[in-house]
This record gives sequence, C-alpha cells and structure tokens, in this order.
Amino acid sequence: MEKLEFYRQCIQELLKEYSKSTLSNDEIEVQTIFDTQQDHYQIVDLGWDKHRRIYYCVMHLDIKDRKIWIQRNQTDKLIADELVAMGVLKNDIVLGLQPVYVREYTGYSVS
Repeated sequence: MEKLEFYRQCIQELLKEYSKSTLSNDEIEVQTIFDTQQDHYQIVDLGWDKHRRIYYCVMHLDIKDRKIWIQRNQTDKLIADELVAMGVLKNDIVLGLQPVYVREYTGYSVS
C-alpha cells in the first residue's frame, strides 16, 4: 500500500476509535470529518447543552507534504505515539500544535 494511503487509513482508524467515546449529554453528537481530497481529518462535538450551543473540535489532523500534522488534540491521549505504533514513521509526524522552536525537542519531525 502506498504510504499516503496508509497514513490516511491510520488517521481514519484512530479517529473512528476515539469518536466512539460517549458523552454524558445525549444532545451532543460526536462527528468524524474526513476530507480525503484535501487531507483534513477531525473529530467535532456538536449539539446543545441546555441553552448553550456546543461546537468543539476535539482532534484535528492533516496530511501535508506526505507527513501527518497533529493540529489539535484536546484529549489526554498521546496520538503521535499511537500513530507510531500503527506503523507511521516518527519523522513523518509533525506536532503542529507545538511552536516551531519546540518541535526539534519532541523526537518528531520539525516540519
């Protein structure tokens, strides 16, 4: 399997697994958003909490220049480590949620 397609599959599998977690409010829906044309992948919570509208991006990953960019991770899970365990190369993961000057110390790709 081509690397890009493998990375897409890994991201989708990871996000599908995380999206199965249940919320305490039945009025809030957990959505997975997979844009395989532009390579943007998200988990979004949306709905209502009484009179308050909920729209919250929990996770956001992109594929840019054949690397996986972790743009947002609002969980306590180390999704970069999970991607590595799935077979993604560490130097093909960019922690985009970290400032550029910190990335060189993360053990992952700078960009």
